[in-house]
Amino acid sequence: MAGAAVRLAAAAAAVIFLAVVSVAVGAAAALPRFAEAPEYRNGEGCPSPAARSAEGVCDAGLVHIAMTLDAHYLRGSMAAVYSLLKHASCPESIFFHFLAAEGGGGGTEPELLRRAVAASFPSLRFEIYPFRAAAVAGLISASVRAALEAPLNYARNHLAELLPRCVPRAIYLDSDVLAADDVRRLWETRLPAAAVVAAPEYCHANFSRYFTPAFWADPDLGARVFAGRRRPPCYFNTGVMVIDLRRWRAGGYRRRIERWMEIQKEKRIYELGSLPPFLLVFAGEVEAVDHRWNPARPRRRQRARQLPTAARRARQPHALVGEGQAVGPPRRRQAVPA
Repeated sequence: MAGAAVRLAAAAAAVIFLAVVSVAVGAAAALPRFAEAPEYRNGEGCPSPAARSAEGVCDAGLVHIAMTLDAHYLRGSMAAVYSLLKHASCPESIFFHFLAAEGGGGGTEPELLRRAVAASFPSLRFEIYPFRAAAVAGLISASVRAALEAPLNYARNHLAELLPRCVPRAIYLDSDVLAADDVRRLWETRLPAAAVVAAPEYCHANFSRYFTPAFWADPDLGARVFAGRRRPPCYFNTGVMVIDLRRWRAGGYRRRIERWMEIQKEKRIYELGSLPPFLLVFAGEVEAVDHRWNPARPRRRQRARQLPTAARRARQPHALVGEGQAVGPPRRRQAVPA
């Protein structure tokens, strides 16, 4: 995917187009209010816009994007939505699925978030799905940072159950992303029959560091967990993923992830919140996409191998964009303002 890019940025990114003021929304909470975004229309060659009825979400021409939404990171989410529309060739064909915690931070209800989004993007095609913290509360263990323990971090595990069953796949994006190219190109990623998730991989990262020494020392865990995978396991960032929801449901992947969360409660096999269970289930099975869809680099690096010596395989890790290789600016395809 030459030229593709989804760049991570701070939620308070300077490129945000919206003027922000703090206002009271209802009696329960205070949310930022944003200026109204320009309306964008599909360019030439786009599918006809789907009907704006409840059944319209099932239209085969839609690109489905899923994100979490809460009051604390609302600025970042609004900037992400704006950037995705701005660089989309077919913005009317994008449908946003927002997962919001029931009750929300500071008493904010999903309905208040709905009003905030609709006020800035009046023609946006979106739905908000309340996510119950009780669905994961008993599975979450202590992490290195309190923020990683928030139940909403685990909402992506429930995408297949929350989204309508007619939605075949979804692009999951963290709330701190900014698009620099047409997201439809990522949407069109081909997943082979053996793959459920596509994401940028980083095989230069020291994969062993994402798990505790006790994990690697356990004869029933460690290297044995990753034996028989399609490729050697590599770190991948769960902030940009293409997920085949039908295969996810058929394979019971939410339950597979939750099983690792249960083991974590018993044995303490990792320290980093919601990421390691994804690695345990999908590392080595992910369909790799170009790094320029998420050019962030993990903090921990390695030079020679992915796993500890006892777990090492003869095959060497590979990367689509090598360490130090220059990446040119993305090719931007602007939407057509109304």
